[in-house]
Amino acid sequence: MINKNMETAYKVILFYKFINLDNPESVRDEQRALCQSLNLKGRILVGVEGINGTLEGSSTDTDKYRQAMAADSRFADMAIKESAGTGKAFAKLKVKVREEIVTLGAGRFDVARETAPELSAEELAELYKNNDDFVILDLRNDYEVKAGYFDKTVNPELRNFRDLTAKIKELAHLKDKKVVSVCTGGIRCEKATCLLKREGFNNIYQLKNGIHDYMVKYPGQNFKGTLFVFDDRMVTDVVPEIANKVVVGRCSYCGAASESFYNDDSYSPSLKIIACEQCFAINAASLRPVVADTKL
Repeated sequence: MINKNMETAYKVILFYKFINLDNPESVRDEQRALCQSLNLKGRILVGVEGINGTLEGSSTDTDKYRQAMAADSRFADMAIKESAGTGKAFAKLKVKVREEIVTLGAGRFDVARETAPELSAEELAELYKNNDDFVILDLRNDYEVKAGYFDKTVNPELRNFRDLTAKIKELAHLKDKKVVSVCTGGIRCEKATCLLKREGFNNIYQLKNGIHDYMVKYPGQNFKGTLFVFDDRMVTDVVPEIANKVVVGRCSYCGAASESFYNDDSYSPSLKIIACEQCFAINAASLRPVVADTKL
């Protein structure tokens, strides 16, 4: 999925695909060599269930990566989303093999067979336009939701994605309601809806290609705020300008509008919180600017 208006010196590309990979170590080595040849930085997880990655590089090099993946029969149909980069989104390249390419910890799923039906960005926009009876189930971490969210959102307040299994009972009242699950690029929804369907959610859908795709096509419409991302940009509006943007993030101390993230080290492990510049200065002993969690 190419945003034709995104003509910048650097691009960040986001992608995943659930596909059976018999030899993830071989794919890891191929991906590392390809990325190194194109001077790309970022992180890629490879496993028997597929691939999941975010990379940054020059517009030329990210386009070459896209072309290389399109020429690989395993990944030719993989959606690759992009947004403007800074050239500093990642410090290095990490390509790792993991048991799960997104960690839910709920066992194995046949994602292609078990995942929920998709709704396109256009179909979701139509639900809003018609004022349909539905809710958005945001499957991102709680601090991500605080920076930006859809109208009609139910926030299960996940500290981590793997906490979803423990939240199922709290979400039981949604089992017979029309539910559209959302996340950044789609990968968490693909796996989470497998679990939710097993748990009796009978009318559940997922937003195809995630919030990122919706923001490209409908900037400032029904999604308020900004998109949290797991790189050193921390947040992105995805498109260059949003005329009617609403800042929904609020300083955890004074409540002022803010989209700046910090680590609150008074908690163990540290929590990501939103704080304004003034409160950061006052509480600097316990707060520090967030450096994206790039652990693999």
